[in-house]
Amino acid sequence: MPVEFISAVHTDSAASGPAAASRTGFDPDHLRKYARTLDDGGFDHTLVAYHSASPDAFQVAQFVATHTERIRPILAHRPGVVFPTHAARALATLDQISNGRLTVHIISGGSDEEQRREGDYLGKAERYERSDEYIQILRKVWQADGPVSHEGRYFTFEGYYSDVKPVNGLVPISVGGSSQDAYRVGGQQGDIFGLWGEPLKETAEQIAAVNAIADAAGRPRPRIWVSFRPIIAPTEELAWEKAHRTLGVLKDQARNTELLRHYRTTGRPANVGSQRLLDIAERGEVHDRCLWTAPAVATNAAGASTALVGTPETVAKALLDYVDIGCDLLSIRGYDPLNDAIDYSRHVLPLVRQELAHRATTQAA
Repeated sequence: MPVEFISAVHTDSAASGPAAASRTGFDPDHLRKYARTLDDGGFDHTLVAYHSASPDAFQVAQFVATHTERIRPILAHRPGVVFPTHAARALATLDQISNGRLTVHIISGGSDEEQRREGDYLGKAERYERSDEYIQILRKVWQADGPVSHEGRYFTFEGYYSDVKPVNGLVPISVGGSSQDAYRVGGQQGDIFGLWGEPLKETAEQIAAVNAIADAAGRPRPRIWVSFRPIIAPTEELAWEKAHRTLGVLKDQARNTELLRHYRTTGRPANVGSQRLLDIAERGEVHDRCLWTAPAVATNAAGASTALVGTPETVAKALLDYVDIGCDLLSIRGYDPLNDAIDYSRHVLPLVRQELAHRATTQAA
């Protein structure tokens, strides 16, 4: 499969930094501009994130699909909120609207506090078990030629059938996380597995863990998706100056309790992925070629928060380092979302693609 690029849409032009990641409002004109910028700029996919306080992800994904031509929405979806038969029909409908461009990203939920905001009181291990069952139901409904029934630990129904099916028979399913439960569900069920940007050694170890489970289950290994927040400038010095200015903004926003009141969870993060980022940051601020962990500390590792800092050439080489260890979906989104997406399109994506094309030509020769 070719190496592809992922971004993430933002629905509010006024938000930046952690607030942008959390979607504090909805501006249709900005969302339309942002989605078209990604479409025209050469991104292949864009994440439509989910949070209990943010605009509805299903409707945002439909908006993106209807205002673009080629970019593929990756819809983040929580199994604890919508019954799986309804979700199967809704996802198939959205896939039809997008002409087969949809991917669904199953998020089991890393924070008990955030899950309870929407009435989900299952423990983390149970949430992953529920996700496993949920994915099986989605595929069962999509592939059914007639009514289907199901009796499981978390869901039971009889005689369900949907007239609407995905364009290509199935919607690709992504799973993410850094816990053993995430590896298990992702290895056994995922077409794609998502990781946050850790050093190369740790990333390779996580890929190996997921692949081992897929191999044991006798299924294809999932494609690996890895996420970063690149900070680029014409020179290394200017890039690091920009990085430290960005860090100052992140720290200011982290102290603004009113700004983040709906998105803040208390204490050390409960999810393993965030814990890992903070532990890596304790071991050093810069890893490998240019992986910078300070933003993870400033945001309490609230989501994908590590940066790649340097010139476009440096960042492109760093991304290729991850390609070399098995990542073929590169998620890059900035702390200045729209302007960074434009810069990545102009200065980073072409460099990575040129090098990959050169490698392909060399290998063929």
